[in-house]
Amino acid sequence: MKKVILARISTIKVPGLVSDLVTLGLITERDLSVEGSKAVVSVNVPADFPGDLAQVKQLIEEKLAGLNEIETLLVVLTSERPAEPGPKAPKLKKRPLDAPGADMRPKSAAIPGIKTIIAVASGKGGVGKSTTAVNLALGLRSLGLKTGLLDADIYGPSLPRLMGTNERPEIRDERVIPIERYGIKVMSMGFLMQEENPVIWRGPMVVTALMQMTREVDWGELDVLVLDMPPGTGDAQLTMAQQVPLQGAIIVSTPQDLALIDARKGLKMFKNVDVPIFGIIENMSTFVCPHCGEASDIFGHGGAEADAKRLGVPFLGAIPLHMDIRENSDLGTPVVVSQADGPHATIYKNIALRIATRLFPESDED
Repeated sequence: MKKVILARISTIKVPGLVSDLVTLGLITERDLSVEGSKAVVSVNVPADFPGDLAQVKQLIEEKLAGLNEIETLLVVLTSERPAEPGPKAPKLKKRPLDAPGADMRPKSAAIPGIKTIIAVASGKGGVGKSTTAVNLALGLRSLGLKTGLLDADIYGPSLPRLMGTNERPEIRDERVIPIERYGIKVMSMGFLMQEENPVIWRGPMVVTALMQMTREVDWGELDVLVLDMPPGTGDAQLTMAQQVPLQGAIIVSTPQDLALIDARKGLKMFKNVDVPIFGIIENMSTFVCPHCGEASDIFGHGGAEADAKRLGVPFLGAIPLHMDIRENSDLGTPVVVSQADGPHATIYKNIALRIATRLFPESDED
């Protein structure tokens, strides 16, 4: 199938290039990922390319539209230039991140139909951020809010497993239709690739894919879109924080000192780009043995709450380390829906209520 795709792309004549995309090496077989009826095409556009990047994307989509074997197609342009049409971010002032008054957040265009966007982030992986993001999104949905959930972790997408579906999204009128699950709209790179296959992409490719999944998905009308951010403070995280109109960020950490060090870095990144910090969540807090009932602080306890007080940000709550949360996450049945009246779901819902109050303060007056 890859050879068929390359053959079709090789017939495309792009204005500004002396030859076709394949002959010039801008697309090779290694830049194609085909899983069943899903295909991802990565284009290595040179930085000095004089043409229209949006036109390149459109030409590829049109050329491959006639292949019956492909139902879902994602074209990723690896140039660091923004594709047109689209909002152009103003140039950033060349000041250190910590410089007083540093203006690090360019104005980002709103996404039609989406009222508010929040990021669930962590400074490092392995702290249960994605599980938290899923249950918070479902908690917001339980409050009657129209909610979407975007898996922004390209390298390690978790939402297909956590939401219990490998359904592939449809494309209508050149827009990707997100998957609907448990009453919320969900999009993830994991829906386009097999779970075992790694995504081996350079930074610009990841950033472009994130922008496409954010702005080229037909989210419809949403009260809130939850971004499950990738761990760390790299290129993808900074781009999302600068180019997506975030109303706020939630930091997830375990109480362990090692995790809190990285959580502070994540928190500082959002502050440096003028994204409000809604609060810190302490995940994997106290463990209660299901056999003897004894409480054990495996990763410590209260560290995130103490950090929140020290840093002057809200502490949103502590989520225990419990088998029910882990088992239901692995089964794709998050506790907020599978054990809606249980104690763990109540914790997530209470945190979601605090977030909703921050997002829609006017609702308190109704």
